[in-house]
Amino acid sequence: MSRELLGTLGQSEQDNLIAGPRFPVANKGVTLLEGQGLLKRGTVLGIVTAHGQAVPVDSTAGDGSNSPDCVLAEDVYTGTEPGEPGVSAVAYSAGYFIRGSLIFGGADTYATHELEMRKLNIHLSSSIDKDGGIH
Repeated sequence: MSRELLGTLGQSEQDNLIAGPRFPVANKGVTLLEGQGLLKRGTVLGIVTAHGQAVPVDSTAGDGSNSPDCVLAEDVYTGTEPGEPGVSAVAYSAGYFIRGSLIFGGADTYATHELEMRKLNIHLSSSIDKDGGIH
C-alpha cells in the first residue's frame, strides 16, 4: 500500500499588504455592514457607533466610522442591499502594513489616519523588497 507523503495543501499569493514581522499581527472578528458590495482585503475599517458594524473608514463621517479600527484580512462580498444582521469577517487589529496597499473610504489616504492607526498598533511602511527588507 502506497501513501502520498507530499502534496499541495494550499496556496498563498503575495499581495504586499503585510510589510513583515517587525510588529506582530493580531486578528479579530468584525461584522461588516451589509449592502456595501465587495470590500477588498486591505480596506481600513471604522465602526459605526449606532450599530457596531464596520464600513470603510472615512474622516468626513460623523457616525464613528471616521476613526480607523482595523484592516480587513480578506475580500468579502457584503451584498448590494442594506439589511441586518451584517456579514462576519476577519480583520487585523494590529500589524505592519504597506501604505500603498491599504484602501480607505471617501477621499482619505494613509496620511489621514496613520497617527491614529499607530496608536492601535497598526504600523505602516512604504515598501518591502524581495529580500524582506523594509523601507
